[in-house]
Amino acid sequence: MILGSTPNRRAAAARPRSLPARAGIGLKPEHFRDILDTAPDLGFFEIHAENYMVDGGAFHHYLTRIRERYALSIHGVGLSIGGEGPLDEAHLDRLATLLGRYQPESFSEHLAWSSHGGAFLNDLLPAPYDAATLARVCEHIDRVQERLGRRMLLENPATYVEFAASTMAEAEFITQVVRRSGCGLLLDVNNVHVSCTNHGRDARDYIDALPLYAVGQVHLAGFAEDTDAAGAPLLIDSHGAPVAEAVWALYCDALDRVGPMPTLIERDNDIPALPVLLAEARHADRILERLLPIARGAAA
Repeated sequence: MILGSTPNRRAAAARPRSLPARAGIGLKPEHFRDILDTAPDLGFFEIHAENYMVDGGAFHHYLTRIRERYALSIHGVGLSIGGEGPLDEAHLDRLATLLGRYQPESFSEHLAWSSHGGAFLNDLLPAPYDAATLARVCEHIDRVQERLGRRMLLENPATYVEFAASTMAEAEFITQVVRRSGCGLLLDVNNVHVSCTNHGRDARDYIDALPLYAVGQVHLAGFAEDTDAAGAPLLIDSHGAPVAEAVWALYCDALDRVGPMPTLIERDNDIPALPVLLAEARHADRILERLLPIARGAAA
């Protein structure tokens, strides 16, 4: 892709049906049977793509049945969008097969890298925000959107260190990526809180600097607390705790700017019983319900 070109029109036009502006939760094997037995009132489920990149098995058995009843979001963690090397075309092919099989209403990936030189890391690592990274990320997103035939959402990262080589702020970098590639934005509110706390920045100013017109989904999650070598607060994006009050407050503030959005409650560690996650989802739904009449009035 040539920098300064218009967004990828084909990808931007190939949008699937939208997720409902309701709360959803991550689909976990611990809950498969309970979901089918109780049919909870939820807006959607989300899966991690890499857990389903096989032809068959129990995961596909249950997902097929659950997909018949619910909207679906597929979230990737292995494309290494920010990596220095080319995309793994075999991985992209497997992803295309998965999306073709389930036709999710939404697909998203991270602004991060997780592989290098054929080695795969169990982390989502940050990249410097400079012209070279911008060109590479846009090229990778163009390739993903072209191969999948749909617009992807790019998630803002949780970070703990920053590169001295960066020449632009993270929100500015994301804005440029969205403008040049035509991708959408997955606004992870917990990541905003974690990163801004770790780097001593104002979370609301960060959100205001993002391309909010491109937000297509919101993530909420819990974090772990620690301190750095200087004794300053250090938050870890653990996905192993309930959503914190500070994140709920930031979520409400963000929705005031973007309107009601599909909202995922993420929990990937210390998975609680299904009713615990449903209670958090209901809390998000109550917040969304308060905004829906306002959003309908503004659209009228």
